[in-house]
Amino acid sequence: MKNLLYSQRLAPYLFIAPFVITLLAFWMVPLARTFMMSTQEVLFGQATFVGAENYERLWNDRIFWQALYNSARYMVLTIALLIPIPLVLAALINSKIGSSRVKAVFKASMFIPALTSVVVAGIIFRLMFAETDSGLMNQVIGFFGAGPVRWLREDLGGLTALLMLALWRYAGVNILYFLAGMQSIPEEYYEAASIDGASRVQQFFHITIPNLKPIMIYVTTISIYGGLAMFLESFMLYAGNNSPNNQGLTVVGYLYRRGIEENDLGFASAVGVVLLVLIMAINLTFLTLTGTFKKEAS
Repeated sequence: MKNLLYSQRLAPYLFIAPFVITLLAFWMVPLARTFMMSTQEVLFGQATFVGAENYERLWNDRIFWQALYNSARYMVLTIALLIPIPLVLAALINSKIGSSRVKAVFKASMFIPALTSVVVAGIIFRLMFAETDSGLMNQVIGFFGAGPVRWLREDLGGLTALLMLALWRYAGVNILYFLAGMQSIPEEYYEAASIDGASRVQQFFHITIPNLKPIMIYVTTISIYGGLAMFLESFMLYAGNNSPNNQGLTVVGYLYRRGIEENDLGFASAVGVVLLVLIMAINLTFLTLTGTFKKEAS
């Protein structure tokens, strides 16, 4: 027995056993259960097998497609904002221009929103985008002579609030990702480029960005998931899951509505399965096109 405990062959399996057990108990088992429930009608603890009926209902559900459109639009726009803006800010922080103390304060101040609860952030932005004259955003546009806007009652206004919330909260995290990648690039690359007469802009596009490809792939991958799985930001911004004309309804919000609010767990499970397959398909396609798997195989 003692030889078995100290076995070099058995040791690696003992070390990974907690992770494997946790994965099976809290991910694989619920996932398998969700797949099974998506083919059932679950009412008051009784499950009846209905086959693909939930998926057929989902396909013909107009509100689901609207929620999917809202989530996809949010995902694309957050990627368009949360990659180039933090990338440029990280490059400015990493540059030799400016005071190091000012850069340190700026970096810390940009990261603080990531430590703020989404609940608190959602309430703050709801007050900022209030439709009254006292709302911060209406005060800003009122300074330029524009009238008050009913931000959260209009599709474009609500989307603007969600995007500003995402940019405020997650830009600092992405800055740290890009900054860590930039600091790992050998300084000799930039010195050689300077000797050859390359400007800072040319160095940024021909040295910094190519060497940040793994970081950019990672940030894009988690942004795809975060965009399609967004729920709490919209829920807090609209003070519930019922926004005007469902303009703030996301796929996860629709899952919550059907599963928790309407107690249709079978249909909600089908929504979750479709969302999982969609996220996996987009991310796997993106990783394949960027050559991630090919690089690992080589």
